[in-house]
Amino acid sequence: MLIQVALPVPIDSVFDYRVVGDALPAIGCRVRVPFGARKLVGIVVAHIEHSQLTQNAIKPVLDILDELPIVDEALLKLAYWLSAYYCYPLGDVFAVMLPTLIRQGMTLDYRQLCWRQLRDATDEDFSASAKKQRQQFALYELVINSHGNSHSNSHSNDTKLVTEFALLDNGVEPAYLKKFEQKDLIAPVYQMPSLPKLAKLATTPLTLNLQQQQAVQKITHACQQPHYEGFLLNGITGSGKTEVYLQVMQTVLAQGKQVLILVPEIGLTPQTRQRFAERFEAQVLMLHSGLNDTVRLDGWQQCRLGYAQIIIGTRSSVLYPFANLGLIIVDESHDQSYKQQDSLRYHASDVALYRGFQLNCPVILGTATPSLESLYLVQQGKLTELTLTQRAGDAKPAIMQLIDARQQAWQNGLAQSLIQAIRQTLDKDEQVLVFLNRRGYAPILLCDACGWQADCPRCDAHLTVHFQPVAMLKCHHCDWQQAIPNHCPSCGSSNLDPVGMGTARMVEGLTELFPDVPVIQIDRDTTRKKNSWEQVYQRIADNPKAILVGTQMVAKGHHFPNVTLVAIPNADRGFLSSDFRSPEHTAQLIIQVAGRAGRADKAGLVLIQTLQPENPALLTLVREGYLSFAQQLLAERRMLGLPPLTYACLVRVESKSLENNQQILHQAMALLPSRQHMTALGIAINGPVDAPMAKKNSRYHSHLLILTKTRHVRQQLLSDWWRQTIALPSAKYARLSIDVDPMSWS
Repeated sequence: MLIQVALPVPIDSVFDYRVVGDALPAIGCRVRVPFGARKLVGIVVAHIEHSQLTQNAIKPVLDILDELPIVDEALLKLAYWLSAYYCYPLGDVFAVMLPTLIRQGMTLDYRQLCWRQLRDATDEDFSASAKKQRQQFALYELVINSHGNSHSNSHSNDTKLVTEFALLDNGVEPAYLKKFEQKDLIAPVYQMPSLPKLAKLATTPLTLNLQQQQAVQKITHACQQPHYEGFLLNGITGSGKTEVYLQVMQTVLAQGKQVLILVPEIGLTPQTRQRFAERFEAQVLMLHSGLNDTVRLDGWQQCRLGYAQIIIGTRSSVLYPFANLGLIIVDESHDQSYKQQDSLRYHASDVALYRGFQLNCPVILGTATPSLESLYLVQQGKLTELTLTQRAGDAKPAIMQLIDARQQAWQNGLAQSLIQAIRQTLDKDEQVLVFLNRRGYAPILLCDACGWQADCPRCDAHLTVHFQPVAMLKCHHCDWQQAIPNHCPSCGSSNLDPVGMGTARMVEGLTELFPDVPVIQIDRDTTRKKNSWEQVYQRIADNPKAILVGTQMVAKGHHFPNVTLVAIPNADRGFLSSDFRSPEHTAQLIIQVAGRAGRADKAGLVLIQTLQPENPALLTLVREGYLSFAQQLLAERRMLGLPPLTYACLVRVESKSLENNQQILHQAMALLPSRQHMTALGIAINGPVDAPMAKKNSRYHSHLLILTKTRHVRQQLLSDWWRQTIALPSAKYARLSIDVDPMSWS
């Protein structure tokens, strides 16, 4: 008997292997097979029969790694769908879907690693300088007391176990567990976990307003059937979308089913977990890219076997197996981080809708600023829209106003009227959030004498000026770094000036304007370290009168109860970009950031500083709100034949020269049907063109854009054409990729 195996290689094919002996691996099992000079682990996807002569010419399977399938029928169908829709090799799809240790062939014996406390610690166990060890052991004891499982009638330390997953999830570091084991304080124990009890309420649900009640009723009805239905929960910031999630989840968890909650970034998972863990007595699992391979495998197993009841995770969590999934929630569903930008370029919101359809469970897309794609699905009847237009409790929506900065004096990037508004807010012992979506000190270093600019030697981009943690010039595209020169390399002048405003420079300027007020910087530079978000939250809580300066990460669901003024000093840039999606994304950011103002019983104000107060798009956004703005954009997209009214795919080529890129793309175009045939099918081709940033990381980039009027036509076109394109001889020394439903054309 022969089997077909999907292997993690960039070849759009499966491979035949011969099974030696009587043991036939089931579809969905892992096998180890020879592939050239390597031995690879792959997934069995089919059984086939050939003649004896053919079988003898085919290489044999080396090892069968699983007795039972680890990839069930639903996960196998998902892999095939991802491969077909995103034009990505099936074996590489499995490489994205499966944890590293599974791909390496680790045995899946699901006995959890637990730690048993052998005795209490004494002063002799830790030296005077071992403060971190003392802290970690105290944390260990705290976790074991709250998570430990007693396995006898005694409640002494030697009968209490706690899983390593729970310890790591609560901040205990693996290296210290080994130290405690060496001191005979704890010992490892492997055990089969018992399935959790049925989840139940831990706290009383909040009272819902009429709109929330209607949303809960409609979604709950779909959960009780159960059947697939996609919902767009379109609620303004602060309208209580999370409470709707929680009350719908109550029905699903009572049925013994799992709930998957997707969040856009790691920074949101701890606070989201706290909110859900406070409401339910249930097994809550967190999944994100910050986990090590062992913990990631453990989480994968918990989902697959049903130990996890509430799963909170970032983008890749939607690709996990589930024992009995009853509801999928995509929070902040408009967020661009749900789109994977390399390898398998999937969009988690789209995959969530497919998985809901596949597993027959409802899907909620929750957002205050729906993407145009979601609104178009509502128009097509493919999503049911539920609206929340009232803020929860007595909170009122923030008032948005434009500040015409053309006729005013400026100081540190801020118009005088904006500075005055900040001062008035601080005088009331309230907080101000200044939103500036550009980190670093300044985006350009300029010579005043000759006009020289510090550019990246590897990219078509300026180097950003940084002074923290050390003075340097840094490229935010390829991470090139160099020292800041003392003199201009072109003319020798010492008049080198940072031009433009980044978050670090804004912090410096605001500290100069308000020397007695804490100015807190929130961006990737200040939150990359472990526990940095917790420290930021604590500092904000400790200083009721403060100024927060942040990039787009402050727009993603964070709660700052004492912020009553949001200042946006540079809103014009996003509306003037060449990327047709930029106005949509800019408007979403403005509305999301505006939602940070006035979240409790305090009124909120949003001031948008602009040099173009007559901009029609900006005026529509401020005067009529996001939905009117979005409908206006949809009408423009319809006239221009742009997504979501059409369906796009972007072919990217990168190589050592633009000439080589052009040659490859022209050869690829020659493989397409005739222009007359494509016109009849409603297919439009744009390109080949050089990318907006043609040089990046010492490689040159070019694009070919394909637009079709229907998704079906696009998939028919791509199925054979893309396979022929990547097989072109000229493509051998280039890197080709295809992005279906691209979020950006850059």
